[in-house]
Amino acid sequence: MKMLSIALKDLQILIKDRGMLIVLFLLPLLFVLAFSGALGAIGQSEEADTRIALPVVDLDGGASAAALIAGLDAAGGVMVEPYAEAEAAALLAENEIARLLTIPAGFTARMTAGQPTTLRLVSRPKADREQTEAVRLVIDGVARDMSLEVQILSALQQMGEMQASAPQGEMAFSVERMQAQAQSQFERSQGQPLVAVVQKLPGQEAKVEEQPDLKAFTLPGMTVLFVFMTAQTTARSIYDEKKLGSFRRLLAAPMSKAAILGGKVLRNWLTGLLQVAVVFAFGIYGLRLFGMTPASLGPRPLLTLVAVLLVTLCSSALGILIAALARTESQIGGISTLLMWVLGILGGAFVPLFLLEQFLGPVPMFIPHYWANRALVDLMVRGLGTADVALDLAVLAGFSALFFGIGLWRFDYD
Repeated sequence: MKMLSIALKDLQILIKDRGMLIVLFLLPLLFVLAFSGALGAIGQSEEADTRIALPVVDLDGGASAAALIAGLDAAGGVMVEPYAEAEAAALLAENEIARLLTIPAGFTARMTAGQPTTLRLVSRPKADREQTEAVRLVIDGVARDMSLEVQILSALQQMGEMQASAPQGEMAFSVERMQAQAQSQFERSQGQPLVAVVQKLPGQEAKVEEQPDLKAFTLPGMTVLFVFMTAQTTARSIYDEKKLGSFRRLLAAPMSKAAILGGKVLRNWLTGLLQVAVVFAFGIYGLRLFGMTPASLGPRPLLTLVAVLLVTLCSSALGILIAALARTESQIGGISTLLMWVLGILGGAFVPLFLLEQFLGPVPMFIPHYWANRALVDLMVRGLGTADVALDLAVLAGFSALFFGIGLWRFDYD
């Protein structure tokens, strides 16, 4: 009860500090909004078409040429770019395009008649050989499929004509019906092949995890960053009370020293929970008003709440540690602020962890922000369960005990 009284008294003081309220509650919302927009723009740029450009000159203009172009564009890996013959020749000569496919005149007529025809693929000398070979394989595959279709339909037509020339036989199907059936089966085989080939390279995983949209990492990252920023307010509150002499009156009260520090922890814990509630509400409902994708608490909101409780508890314990180690107002203000921002950066508040770990390796694992970010991302973004975040939550609890223990040990009550 005495701890609660201390916490409520500190909260009343905090409410009167408008500057601190802006830092704790308004600034996080601005950061969430700004970084959601920035990471969303990065994500959109990464989704740009990465297929190999394939300039095509169509000198035929018939149905078979159109089918070939559509097949190339739908095959994947190449992006068809139509050009006029003169323009394409000039660009190829000036090395403005790497390669050029020409569909000859009469292509449709020769394909319909089942006569051989030739497509011409020209590459400039400095063109990427691997890309050129990839393009050639796509063209060859689409052309072979078209040839097979023509040959099947031609064979069926010949069979129908042979059957029609034998009046003693019964015609179960007409030529048109057999060709329509064959055409239907061929089209079905394009989308549902009987045999599928999956390539696996030695030393690589058969399945690669798809990373979520970058902007989805913003809300957990900014939440962790600003929740840990509240640790500074705890340290500053204790320093101000020592400076004014009110902390000595608390020591004279009939309560243990641990209870006094516990009241400070409780105040920071409640502030952190309120801060998270505001930030989450903005992420879930406010971002929608700005035309952005809203955040989510994940499929297990109660487990997300448990993670939030531990994150805010760890921040509160860190505030006691800062108050115990800092000796001057400048140390609490400047140094702790700098420390919180550096830890936030190294802990994944600004850069998603899966990118950060590629550059820093295991270094972030020694920072509580890392485990807090990992827990919230796994729950809110990836939708993982208890077993997946059990280690994260255990480490956060361990950091909380360590910070509070050192704080009690090193705290100067004078």
